[in-house]
Amino acid sequence: MSATGQPADNFRRSRSDRALETAQDYVEAIADLTASQGEARVTDLARRLGVTHVTVNHTLARLKKIGLVNTKPYRAIFLTDAGHKLAEECKRRHETVAAFLRALGVSETVAELDAEGIEHHVSPETLMAFERRLRKK
Repeated sequence: MSATGQPADNFRRSRSDRALETAQDYVEAIADLTASQGEARVTDLARRLGVTHVTVNHTLARLKKIGLVNTKPYRAIFLTDAGHKLAEECKRRHETVAAFLRALGVSETVAELDAEGIEHHVSPETLMAFERRLRKK
């Protein structure tokens, strides 16, 4: 049972978390591509995320609707201010989780792979605990 006592709450939260995880992956990838290549295009995102261009277009439509990206046909993809803010938060979370795992003795490769999954689900409280522990070293 969930903390609220309703099993359905767990499923609702899980679906919501997956949608947020996708949004986070996309804005982080768009920010990375823009920084490294000067722009992010649908084909670049599809390649980076291992999905089809159709999937990217559907997801971008949703991200546009919630105010994280701006797109124009046959043009690059741009993050809004909210998209930039989310991308920066995601990058910070990823870096913190990866650094914490490396501090535990996890190899660089595994720390990066594991951080990619953990970063989406770590609570603010746990992230702050990771940061405090890292500062003590």
